[in-house]
This record gives sequence, structure tokens and C-alpha cells, in this order.
Amino acid sequence: MTKTLSGVIAAIATPIDEGGAPDLKRAVKLARYLLDNGCDGLNVLGTTGEATSFSLAERKAVMDAYKTNGLPLDRLMVGTGAAAVSDAVALTRHAADLGFAGALVLPPFYYKGVPDDGLVAYIDALVKATAQRPIPIYLYHFPAMSGLPWHVTLIKRLLETFSNRIVGLKDSSGDMAFARSAAAVSPDFAVYPSTEACLIEARSGPFAGCISATANLNADLCARAWSEGDTAALEAAVTIRKLFDGKPLVSGVKALLAHIHGDAGLARVRPPLAPFSAADRAAVVSGHDAVRAKRVA
Repeated sequence: MTKTLSGVIAAIATPIDEGGAPDLKRAVKLARYLLDNGCDGLNVLGTTGEATSFSLAERKAVMDAYKTNGLPLDRLMVGTGAAAVSDAVALTRHAADLGFAGALVLPPFYYKGVPDDGLVAYIDALVKATAQRPIPIYLYHFPAMSGLPWHVTLIKRLLETFSNRIVGLKDSSGDMAFARSAAAVSPDFAVYPSTEACLIEARSGPFAGCISATANLNADLCARAWSEGDTAALEAAVTIRKLFDGKPLVSGVKALLAHIHGDAGLARVRPPLAPFSAADRAAVVSGHDAVRAKRVA
């Protein structure tokens, strides 16, 4: 077991090559850039990373690329949840064998309304499969996408059943009341809202930081907010985040990454996602550049 991750964690995008597969070279380059420019850690192969659009082999290849290229896996958690328990087991075991700092686990999301007993059995399978290499398990709460919540009563049950193997939760529900309730379950249970807007509040202790898609774009600003309590930096970071209100987030983040890094290839997405529209791209690029110009001035 490694120490729990904290601070500014980017839900890193997964670049796509011209053939539609994960672009491993670009993925490693982007990860290094983010870790060197404000990110305390990375959430690899999450929603922003389009994990559920990739095969088991493709997800393992992305993990392998980070390991082979010497990235600090003690600063990376990786999404290993899947609809099939056997797939989730294979991915979680692979993450453990490679040495990732944690496995971020979606519930098995196809069947809705399943009893808590079924979700406990799912986690039990992951815990048993990694007993020899006990990778920390982080729950991924995103009911709008998965249709299944890791609700507070279930979190308590999982902590009681699996002791120190369940260490935290990424909350992508947008419900800060839920996030606070989850964080209150135990002082040893780390909760990460999916917005950087929480970072000043997090400094006082309720949250372990944030895991944010837009930290791909504003990690330097987020880092100032987290480490120094810089409210002006946080305001700038949140302004960049709000540029995506009402717009497709994953393709939007990738379009702005392409602009920031001068690499059109970073804008590619995997079906069923579609590229960001030209009009949305123009608006987001203009807004981002205005924020950056103001900060420089």
C-alpha cells in the first residue's frame, strides 16, 4: 500500500493516433508535462481519458507505456472499473503488478438498480485478486454516467468490510453535500471532488484535493491555489473551467490541449465521442487566451 494521493490531480486525456488507437508517445509526453507543471498526480484512463471506449488490451498498453517510460507511478492512479468483473479484475491486477499508486473503480455499470450486496461482491473480487499486491482502491462516484452510486451507507459498509484497502473516492456527481458526507465517513477516507473550485476549501481539511478534467489546462493555476491559497489563481482556473459549461467536456479539453501545445493531434477523440465544433473551439480558445493574457499582465 502506498500513501494516499493528494493535491491537484488531472484526469488526464488519452491522445489518439491517426488509426484510432491510444497514442502512447503523446500520452507519455502529456503526462510528463502535467507532472512538471502543477499536477501533484494524475488520474489515468478515467472518463476524460476515454477508458471505457478502449479494449482491455489498449488500456493495459497505456498503463505499460507509463511504466516503460519511467513515469512516477507513485503519483498516478488508474481507472480499472469495467462492466465485466473479470475485466475489472484483470485491469486492477495489472495496475497492481506495474506499481500504480491506486486503482480508481467505477461500479459495473450496465445493470441498474442492483443491490448493495452485488457491488460489495464486485469489490470483494478486486480485493481478493490483488491480495498479494494490495493496490489501494479508490471508488469512482459518477452516477450520471454509471447509473450506480457509491452512496454513503455503502461506503461505510465497504470500509468496514475491506479495512484499509478502500482508501478514497472521486466524486464526479457535482453534489458538494454528498462529497462532504462521504468525507465525513472517516478521517482516513480521502475524497476528491471533480472540480478545482473546491481547492481553497480542501486546504482546510475536508478534501484531499481535486481530480479534474480541466486540470489538463490550468494545473499551474490550481497548484497556486492548493499550495499557497492563491484566490486570484483559483478564480482564473475556474474561469477556464467554466468555458466548457454547456459544451462537450472531453472533446473540448482535447481541443484546447491541441491549441495550448500546438499539436492538432491532441484534439482527436475515440468514437462515440465526436470532435469539438469549430465554433466552440474558437470560443474556448479565445476565452482561455484572454485569461492567460490577464494573468501575465
